[in-house]
Formats: sequence, structure tokens, C-alpha cells
Amino acid sequence: MQTAEWISFIAQFAHLSRRQRQAGIVLLQGNTPHDATVALLEKLAQTRLACPACHSAHLHRHGHAHGLQRYRCVPCGRTFNALTGTSLARLHHKALWLAYADCLLDSTSVRRAALQLGLHRNTTFRWRHRFLSIAKTDRPHGLHGIAEADEFYVLESEKGARQMTRPARRRGGRAHKRGIANEQICILVARDRTGQTLDFITGKGALTKAQLHRCLSPVIDKDILLVTDDHAAYRAFASEAGISHQTVNLRAGIRVQGAAHVQNVNAYHHRLRQWLRPFHGVATRYLPNYLGWRWILDAGRIRSPETLLKATLGAFPHLTVT
Repeated sequence: MQTAEWISFIAQFAHLSRRQRQAGIVLLQGNTPHDATVALLEKLAQTRLACPACHSAHLHRHGHAHGLQRYRCVPCGRTFNALTGTSLARLHHKALWLAYADCLLDSTSVRRAALQLGLHRNTTFRWRHRFLSIAKTDRPHGLHGIAEADEFYVLESEKGARQMTRPARRRGGRAHKRGIANEQICILVARDRTGQTLDFITGKGALTKAQLHRCLSPVIDKDILLVTDDHAAYRAFASEAGISHQTVNLRAGIRVQGAAHVQNVNAYHHRLRQWLRPFHGVATRYLPNYLGWRWILDAGRIRSPETLLKATLGAFPHLTVT
């Protein structure tokens, strides 16, 4: 290639997407996408190699299958590989896993991801929830200092159910009853001033103090200052739990009282609602996966497809900050 052609060629690099740049790096390193994925999985397996059946570390190599090293456990005789017993076990197309992890980090829809990767939409949907089943658990262990809590509601969805308890709605639909009723799923979000965030699906209908005890008591310090709106359930919970509590009367237009406000948690609500809107109603049974997915994106701790693939197998890149 002539010098002028080379300069023209490399000038186009600035217009490449992140996925295209990563694919180019893999090609320059001489590895195929399949080899890169297998190498990452094998390296991760070496750090915690043990039989998934009896947990013995006494094992030996037992050939290869589907590109992965297999092992045989000496005490129980079982054979396994790096994916046995994980959420990625028995999934095909390993060469596309990193590309699909990048799709998750870009919040790509099921159909668009299927089109980009040359897969069926059912496959990308299955991969979405397999990838998120463990990665969603990378959460803070607790909240400290000043913590804000507030709830919001989403319409219950039976999308994908084979047997529905009501007539089907089109693309999300609307509730038949006004206000907060059993058609609404309550999502409680608690967030401290360092940005650590926990969310809980409390159930159908209005929030209760019993639900607050079940969700918040295990994850907050005794010396915490809980800031909420004037919902009666928060006052009752704080009184029984013996924690400091301050309310902000949003109905009266009072949004800030010194350091007391719920603007951080409400901003998180806004980002979550905006992000959920393109999905046109999330199935309630999958809602925990989507909440965990949103936290992955909002926290910014998982930034690369490789890191997300590791998190899918339970190897998080850092300790959770608490």
C-alpha cells in the first residue's frame, strides 16, 4: 500500500464504532472472535477450577469439545468444562458472544441485535436474559450516610405468557383503574449520596411499611439519615426501625430543605423510565433483569464486552464500593 493510500486508510479509523474498532484489534492480534472468547473463558476458569458436582479440585484434562478444554473429576468421575453449571452453558455461537455483550452495553433491541449478528430474534432474547441473570447481581451491599428512597410504578405485564389472567394489551397498554391499584407493580429505589443504588420489586399496589422492613432493613446502617417524601409508610418504617428520617413535602412544592431532598433518586427514576420506554412494556417476570441491566449502565463499572462476559460468569472486575 502506498503512503498516500495508507494515510487515507487510517484517517477513516476515527469514524469507526466501538464494535468495529474492537473487531479490528482482534484481527490485528491474529485471533478470531471465537478464539478470543474461548481464551477469555479458559483464563477465567483457571482461577476457580473445581468440579461443579462435588466441588473437588482433584481433576485432570479430558480432551476438548466445542473449542473448550474438558476436565474429569477424579473422585466422582463427572466431566465438565469452563461453562458447566453457568448461565452460558449449552449456548452456541461463542464467536458472537463478545459482539452481543457490546449490544447489551449499547441497549440494542432484540431485533436489531439479531440483524447485526445474523441470528434469530429468539436467540438474542434468550441471550439477553442468560447474560443478565448473574451480571445483575453486582450491587452495593448497603447504603450509608444520607440515603434517599422513593417508589414508582409500572403497569403489570404478562408479555410472553402462554396463559394470561386477563385480555391481552397492545404494546404496553393502559391500566383499567385510576390511581394505584393491583394492576401496578411497585419499584422501590434507594440511593445514597455516593451514588450507590438498590432497587426492589415490592409487589402489586401501594407501598407498605412491611415491604420497607423487608427491603431496606438489611441494607441500611442504623445511623443513616433516610430522606423520603411524606408517604405514611416511610414514617412508620423509620419509627419502628429506629432510624433518623426527614421528609420533603413535594405536594407543597418544597423540593429541597438544606441537605434533605430526593432529587438524586428521582433523577434515577427519570433515567430508568426513559430507558424502559423503547421496550414498550417489560414482562413483569423479567423486570429484575432489566433493573439490573439499567444499574450496569448507570454505574459505569462494566464498560467493555470482555468485562460483561466475565460478570456473566460471576467474575466481577472489582469489589462493590460500600
